[in-house]
Amino acid sequence: MAPGLYTDIGKKTRDLLYKDYNTHQKFSLTTCSPHGVAITAAGTRKDESIFGELHTQIKNKKLTVDVKANSESDLLTTITVDEFGTPGLKSILSLVVPDQRSGKLELQYLHEYAGVNASIGLNPNPMVNLSGVFGSKALSVGVDVFDTATSNFTKYNAALSLTSPDLIASLHLNNHGDTLVASYYHLVKHHSGTAVGAELSHSVSRNESTLIFGSQHSLDPHTTVKARFNNYGMASALVQHEWRPKSFITITGEVDTKAIEKSTKVGLSLLLKH
Repeated sequence: MAPGLYTDIGKKTRDLLYKDYNTHQKFSLTTCSPHGVAITAAGTRKDESIFGELHTQIKNKKLTVDVKANSESDLLTTITVDEFGTPGLKSILSLVVPDQRSGKLELQYLHEYAGVNASIGLNPNPMVNLSGVFGSKALSVGVDVFDTATSNFTKYNAALSLTSPDLIASLHLNNHGDTLVASYYHLVKHHSGTAVGAELSHSVSRNESTLIFGSQHSLDPHTTVKARFNNYGMASALVQHEWRPKSFITITGEVDTKAIEKSTKVGLSLLLKH
């Protein structure tokens, strides 16, 4: 099996520790037509501010067009073509209006033993990003490099991933070698989806480390609970229930255990699809 793209390394752990944790109020409604058109209206309340977004997606065979408009008057258009000229090759063109310097062309290629992603900004001084993963599903190594037209490397990262049926371990070296991130994901019970995971990040320049540990468990086929805790005393938990196909209600709580009376936050997310 293909090792995937560079962004796939450590993704299982990141999803376990960070995905769906939201301490704001969010509502999303998606309407789909049988002709491949999906329209999503979403609103998020953060403190006293409200942010809105309208997302339209059109699919026709190998072509997908996404158009997103938000309350800040930005319009993001993304055009994706699957199997672009050859099997495993995908092309993605994105542009944010009115930012004329935001255009980007991206190519993704998945092979049995490699995954390559290349992107370039569509402006006079473009930023170039090249990442690659080589190996197999069990063992893979990857590199991620950002460059400019002046051949000045602004970022380079490297990663290693080990995968077995129940355990995934990864190691990232980021920020010019200044940050080391080690993570693991362990699926304890298949039938209940019970899993545990942890991520340790260490900054060499600041001599600081952050450790976060999390777990998840399915109470039934439609209800999942998750919890996480870090070495600074921040604890979070969520309950997510799928009350109809692809429609979820998620309740999240977060508290600083060192100042419980001041820091408790509760978030509610409602996603409807029909």
